[in-house]
Amino acid sequence: MTTGWSIYVIALVALNILATAWLLWWTARKRKSDANTSETTGHVWDGDLTEYNKPLPRWWINLFYLTIVFAIGYLAWYPGLGNFAGSSGWTSAREHDADKADADARLQLAYGRFEKMPIDEVARDPQAVAFGASLFANHCAQCHGADARGARGFPNLTDADWQWGGTPQDIFTSIHDGRQAAMPALAPAIGGDIGVTEVVAYVQGLSGTRTDPALAAAGKARFAGICAACHGVDGKGNPALGAPNLTDNIWLYGRDFDTLREGLHAGRAGMMPAHGPIIGETRVRLAAAYVWSLSHGTEARPTP
Repeated sequence: MTTGWSIYVIALVALNILATAWLLWWTARKRKSDANTSETTGHVWDGDLTEYNKPLPRWWINLFYLTIVFAIGYLAWYPGLGNFAGSSGWTSAREHDADKADADARLQLAYGRFEKMPIDEVARDPQAVAFGASLFANHCAQCHGADARGARGFPNLTDADWQWGGTPQDIFTSIHDGRQAAMPALAPAIGGDIGVTEVVAYVQGLSGTRTDPALAAAGKARFAGICAACHGVDGKGNPALGAPNLTDNIWLYGRDFDTLREGLHAGRAGMMPAHGPIIGETRVRLAAAYVWSLSHGTEARPTP
């Protein structure tokens, strides 16, 4: 806040306090006419109930004065007058930091024993799985769903199909560092609309969809020349690149003709944000253990 604005705020606060004090004094002072006459407001109910205009009781007025004194003391102790920091030195940032430090210390007590522990071992601890489920609900369910079964463009985390690998370390890396998929727009490179149609026919055939044999045969050559660099010659994908397996029945965006055609024309750029800087390594480990437990059944069943 600049000095000019600070002076303006101080003057405005002081003026309001003085105006309030003056108003109380003016309305509470005894007037000469009060001794002889009783001024009314003109309001009469039920014929004989008259509303009089009389000063407030002295004890009530004194309470109002006390609130003014309290306000002056409050503004002297806490910051409220422009750039004046207050004699206590209190700041909201310092209080926030103290509260955060206290919360971090309590979380460390709860999560500390899982630090550096192997994820598959963490997944066998009932309390750790409960912590991980809570973290998942707060940070992951928005995209993957409360049941972790995903949606269009967001993978299902409860099956055995993993775009970036399903080992405990792969899952930890995905959550901690994030992932960035990069499916480029390949239509110009594979021959425009005709080439896209042929490649789509071939890709659909890889997963068991009945397609035109001639189109699929032509698409196979185009696929081998462009798409195999990421998805492999056999179309089974490459987890190191995040290239999905095209030969099964699990599709992130769908395997109908229009969806596959859209992907080749426009590309895909799915992004998993890095949560390590947000929740820290230990909590990432707990979330990863929960996610790993979803797809490993009895292998990850918590130990009683």
